[in-house]
Amino acid sequence: MPENKGSVLTGIMFETEEIKLLPQTHAGDVVLHKSSDLFSTVKRMLDLLIASIALIVLSPILVPVMIILAFTGEREVFYFQKRIGYRNRPFNIWKFATMVKNSPNLGTGEITLRNDPRVTPFGRCLRMSKINELPQIINVFKGDMSIVGPRPLMEVSFKLYSPEVQRHIYKSRPGMTGIGSLVFRDEEKLLSDATNPRAMYAAIYPYKGALEIWYQQHASVYTDLGIIFLTAWSILFPKNNLVNKIFKDLPVRPKF
Repeated sequence: MPENKGSVLTGIMFETEEIKLLPQTHAGDVVLHKSSDLFSTVKRMLDLLIASIALIVLSPILVPVMIILAFTGEREVFYFQKRIGYRNRPFNIWKFATMVKNSPNLGTGEITLRNDPRVTPFGRCLRMSKINELPQIINVFKGDMSIVGPRPLMEVSFKLYSPEVQRHIYKSRPGMTGIGSLVFRDEEKLLSDATNPRAMYAAIYPYKGALEIWYQQHASVYTDLGIIFLTAWSILFPKNNLVNKIFKDLPVRPKF
């Protein structure tokens, strides 16, 4: 673990009673604030609007994918998995089935590597294009998730966050996309290239936590729209460098 990575979350401070965003008191200190009722309402309305448009526009993709999955691989269309959600309550996330059954208990468990043998041939295409994540539109309609927010994790991964981050990260609904997903869009490669993928997986979580705390501090319609744009842009141009150009005050990424 790089020496400078431990400084990312050093001296975290949390303030839960203030309504406005408080300034950082000194390097490394993070102060959280409550989201306003107005922002929460607008965010929910945008979630429903975007999810509705996405469901209509993407139907020509979703329907054929469901048909193909029903007749190939494991013949399973959807995959449901328990994740940690809003206010740390568990919920079942929807995804297209891309791996063999019981995959979390096989191979590298919750860690998926490039050329992972648990991934089906068609599932590999879905994962590369991120189409496998689209059924989470249902989670958005149900209120389990938002379009933008911290990614919902399995409990084993959630426990890699510090206790402070665990207490605060899901005070906003988890998202289909988020700042952590953008910054770590190369995570699968990072883990695949590591000598010890499990050690690397644990090593990146302090920084992931810092990114999600940054989102809590900067949550706004502007931030959400920026993340949505960057997500679409990154699917088209995976090697782009726009994240740090648009969000210039992100925590500095350590060298892994």
